[in-house]
Amino acid sequence: MEIDPLNPPGSDDAPATADARARRLNTWVAVTVALLATFMGICKVKDDNLVQAMQQAQADKLDHWSFYQARNIRQEVAQGALDQLLATQASEPAATRAALAPVVARYQALVADQKTKKDSLRVAADVDQRTYDALNYRDDQFDLSDALTALAISLLALTSLTQKRWLFGIAMIATVLGVVMGLAGLAGWHIHPAALTQMLS
Repeated sequence: MEIDPLNPPGSDDAPATADARARRLNTWVAVTVALLATFMGICKVKDDNLVQAMQQAQADKLDHWSFYQARNIRQEVAQGALDQLLATQASEPAATRAALAPVVARYQALVADQKTKKDSLRVAADVDQRTYDALNYRDDQFDLSDALTALAISLLALTSLTQKRWLFGIAMIATVLGVVMGLAGLAGWHIHPAALTQMLS
């Protein structure tokens, strides 16, 4: 058997090894992209539900503040009428004062009732704001997760094109951070890079 000097033994092994590595890297990229896309879909469903709850909390807060203003106006009108009745009652003779007493009592009760209802509406509006803030905190987590996983998928696409293993490592950093932020949103963990979210807001 003659040996070809232009094609020494074992020279075919190098391309086969390179092809095997490329296929293996592309498999890892494909699996990672599929898992990330699934995770993003799950997070998207939860995030959409949070956004709907945020919109409801915002609408409830606006309704409560509107009712608060209406109760405040009613209280002010009733207080004005009560002040006028008290002034009239003070200047009238005793018989007339006695006749005005039930009307004065009714207006005093109306003022107290409107104040109580107004205060309860203020408390409800404050609760709505706290609910909105808590939901927005988790929405920020999902937004960061979405951005990081999108970055990871982009880096994985570049990895597949360039076949650079170090690029896959960088993509995995973005993947891990994105998954952690998504899990924080899903599980209610208190992980929230406030400086980053304020910069992006």
